[in-house]
Amino acid sequence: MSFLRFLGVQPAASAPAERPQLESETEAVRRIVARLETLPPDTARSLAGMAYVLARAANADMTISDVETAAMVQELTGSGLDEAQAILVVEMAKLQELTIGGTSDYLVTREFREHSTVEQRMALLRACYHIAAADDAITSMENSTLVEIASELDISREEAAQIRAEFASKISARFGFSAGAGG
Repeated sequence: MSFLRFLGVQPAASAPAERPQLESETEAVRRIVARLETLPPDTARSLAGMAYVLARAANADMTISDVETAAMVQELTGSGLDEAQAILVVEMAKLQELTIGGTSDYLVTREFREHSTVEQRMALLRACYHIAAADDAITSMENSTLVEIASELDISREEAAQIRAEFASKISARFGFSAGAGG
């Protein structure tokens, strides 16, 4: 699956003739998409998978907040994208997660696993915890999704527990509520 097809964008040159130009396809977006197309295919696949899994972690509580979005952009800029590219990739990944998330979550995570090293998978899980903790609390729903992601990435329980321990102060003791929430 191509990076741009995965994120729901086709280059204008390969778009079907019957597909009308979307209003959101501004010249700036087209320039960024062109820059993303210049990435080596393995890099593009890795970044697309990473963005999607991060969006999955952010949406574990059924909402992706602005602070989680900013944390996702930060993670992707740390992985080699410039800020404009990272913002575009994050917004596309969020859209994919919000529209088809449940049906693609396992498949995308498994594909990332198959094309990554153990170190890359560990870094992705750590980034997912960072995203879930971006609002200062990891709810039980988020924690459950993070456990699923770790399993799908084929990260051992011991390794996952080490990463989880780094965020222990953010894990909410109450079921379904973030720290400080009423209830």
